[in-house]
Amino acid sequence: MPDPKTITPQIAFVASPAPEAQEAQKRLDARYGSVATEAADVIVALGGDGVMLQTLHRFIDTGKPIYGMNRGSVGFLMNEYVEEGLVERIASAERSVIHPLAMTTVDTHGERHDALAINDVALLRQTSQIAKLRIFVDGQLRMDELSGDGVLVATPAGSTAYNLSANGPILPLNTNLLAVTPISPFRPRRWRGALLPDRVAVRIEVIEPTRRPVSATADHDEVREVAMVDIAMDRTRSMVLLHDPGHSLDERILREQFGS
Repeated sequence: MPDPKTITPQIAFVASPAPEAQEAQKRLDARYGSVATEAADVIVALGGDGVMLQTLHRFIDTGKPIYGMNRGSVGFLMNEYVEEGLVERIASAERSVIHPLAMTTVDTHGERHDALAINDVALLRQTSQIAKLRIFVDGQLRMDELSGDGVLVATPAGSTAYNLSANGPILPLNTNLLAVTPISPFRPRRWRGALLPDRVAVRIEVIEPTRRPVSATADHDEVREVAMVDIAMDRTRSMVLLHDPGHSLDERILREQFGS
């Protein structure tokens, strides 16, 4: 039986609309060939972290690994863009398995909405009125009232994104934790958030949702005027990110903690 690493994978390239990403896709198509995404063994995403998140959402139920190359700005989830040796890089890449958060909301009209988040679920005030939120963990009331701009629940993979900007903790990928981080909290003034096991179910209720409207966002999917939001990790879904040796997602998160 041949070594799987000696078999050339069928590659599909996807790219952001940015000119740099589009030009890279043309060059890589010409160099390596490309197949339809349905027939691919691996998806190569070209762009920044935004296109990586879109690609992960698009192929979330296919089991296809995603190898990103940075043709965007931040590129925390991406590998360095190098055209040479792509097949060999994919073959030797390290795998990071991540699970999304499942968000279920009920809005003020009684409508239910479902979405998935790879980075985080964030609740934010929609107007100048401060948001007032009540937080439950596994059905038990843990915070009677959080007043501020909002709150977010982040995965380890997303802990270096919005969560970090809101002064939340960076979570190593293998911690099996979720970060609950307030966004510009007013009361309790000294509350800096919580770390929860990723097996728990979080419910956030909006106090006075009509007077103080709040939106809920799962990555790029937004629901407005929510009254209640349920958040839990969906372990029935897995996504595989491929990173060059020495640059795995674990390693990147560790470096971020030391500011390197």
